Amino acid sequence: MINKNLVLLTICQVFSFTAPPITVFISGIVGLKISPIASLATLPTSLSIVGTAVFTIFAAKIMSKIGRKKGFILSSSYTSLAALLGAYSIYSENFILFCFSCFLIGTGIAFTHQYRFAAAETVEKNDSSKAISILLLATILSALIGPNVANFSKDIITNHLYVGSYISLSALTIIPVFFLLFYKTEKNPKTIEDIKGKQRSYVELLQNPIILQAIVTAAFAYSIMSFLMTATPISMYKMHGFTLGSTSIVIQSHIIGMFLPSLITGTLIKKYGHSTIIYSGAVIYLLCIFLSFYEQTFLNYLIALVLLGIGWNFLFIGGTSLLVLCYTSSEKFKVQGFNDVLVFSIQAIASLTAGYSILSFSWNEINLACIPMVILIILVSIRADLYKKNLSSVKS
Repeated sequence: MINKNLVLLTICQVFSFTAPPITVFISGIVGLKISPIASLATLPTSLSIVGTAVFTIFAAKIMSKIGRKKGFILSSSYTSLAALLGAYSIYSENFILFCFSCFLIGTGIAFTHQYRFAAAETVEKNDSSKAISILLLATILSALIGPNVANFSKDIITNHLYVGSYISLSALTIIPVFFLLFYKTEKNPKTIEDIKGKQRSYVELLQNPIILQAIVTAAFAYSIMSFLMTATPISMYKMHGFTLGSTSIVIQSHIIGMFLPSLITGTLIKKYGHSTIIYSGAVIYLLCIFLSFYEQTFLNYLIALVLLGIGWNFLFIGGTSLLVLCYTSSEKFKVQGFNDVLVFSIQAIASLTAGYSILSFSWNEINLACIPMVILIILVSIRADLYKKNLSSVKS
C-alpha cells in the first residue's frame, strides 16, 4: 500500500504542520509582548484559526484548478513568506502586521489539511483510512519539532525575542517544496467525467445520510476536542491550581493520544467498518466526559485528555476516510472543500468560546455541554447505517 507519493506527502505533512503548534505555542506570548491592549494578546492565535476556517474551501478550489502538486508548492512558499512577515512584525513590534501574518499562516494551514485527502488518493479507496492514519501519525513529529525548534531559536536575534522563532518557521514550511518536486501527479489525463461530470449541490450532498455522517462526525469530533483541550489549561492552572509543568504533561499526553492510535485506526476501520469505529469514538468521548464528575485530580485530567485524544482519532479518521468513499471524481474538490469549511469553522467557534466558557461555568458543566454533540454523531450514524441497510436490501 505504501508508495513513493504517500511517503513524500507524509514528509511534507511533518514540516508543513509545524505551523499550527508554533502558532499556538508562541503567538499568544508575542501578542502579550507587543499588543497595545493586553486583552487582545490571543487575537493573533484566533485569526490564524479564522484564516484556516475561511480559506479551506478556496484551498480546495485552487487545487482543483492547478492540481495538488502546484497547490502545495504555492501554499508552502507563501506560508514561508508569511512567517518571515511575522518575524519582521515582531522585530518592529507592529501588532497589526503580526495579526495579519498569523491570518496568512492560517490560510496556509488550510492547504496543509488537504494533505490527508491527497494521501487517500494515492492508494486504493479501501486503503484510504490506512493512508490517512499514516499521515496523521506523522503529525506527532510536527508537534515535537515545531515548538522545540521555535523555542531553541527564539533569541538568535539579539534583543528581539521570538523573531528567530518565526524565521525558523519560515525555514520549516519551505522544506516541503523540495520534496514536492519529486511528487508525481497522475499520468492519465482527466476523463470527461472528471472535467464535466455532474456535481451535486450542497443541499443534495447534505441530504445523503452517509455524507452527512462523515461531515458531522469529523466536525463535532474536532469541535469537542478543541473545546475541551483549549479549556483544560485554564481549568487546571487557573481554576484548580495545578502547576504549569503538570498542565503541560496533560496536554502533551493528549496530543500523543490524538495521533498515536493512528498506528491501528486504519486497520481497525478496514476490519470492522467505519460506523463501528465511529461508535467506539463516541463511547470514548462519553467516558472522557463521565470522568469530569469525579474530583479534578491530576490523574483524572490525564486520563480524560488521553481519552479525548483517542476518541478524536477514531472519529476524525473514521469520518474523513468515509467521506472519500462518497463522491465522484468530478466533485471531489467541491466535497472536500465543503467538508473542511464546515469542520474547521465549527472547530474555530468551539476554540474561540472555550476560554469564556471555562471562566463562566464549571469544568463539569462545559463537559456536559458536549453530550448533545456526541449524541448527534451517534444519531446521524444510526441513520446512515439504516440507509445503507435499505440500499442493500433494494439491490438484493
